[in-house]
Amino acid sequence: MFIRTVVLAALVASGFVAAPAQARVDVSVDLNFGTPPPRVVVIPPPRYDNVWSPGYWGWDGRHYVWIEGRWLQARQGYRWIPERWDERDHHRYRFEPGHWERSRNQYQHERHERHGHGHRDED
Repeated sequence: MFIRTVVLAALVASGFVAAPAQARVDVSVDLNFGTPPPRVVVIPPPRYDNVWSPGYWGWDGRHYVWIEGRWLQARQGYRWIPERWDERDHHRYRFEPGHWERSRNQYQHERHERHGHGHRDED
């Protein structure tokens, strides 16, 4: 009991036990070889107010593992950019995590409203 209390106190003091972090940390993975061939997957029928995120090959530190596709709750004014492996120079591959990106139409609409009707953006 005493040892458990001491270990817990040490973890709290060192910051390992804390409130959920507000910042996002991205870790990149670079490999010298490409993914296995793509899988053929039947996309389920559309769902109202959802976006399909296709499956992809993930990396578990030793080998590729297939991550199944999934439905995501749609975000108004944004589009989903799925996870992917980008080929860099000389057959190096970098994993790019999926993320939401503001749609161009939403961005233009917000700029138009922010600057008022009839005003030209000076970019």
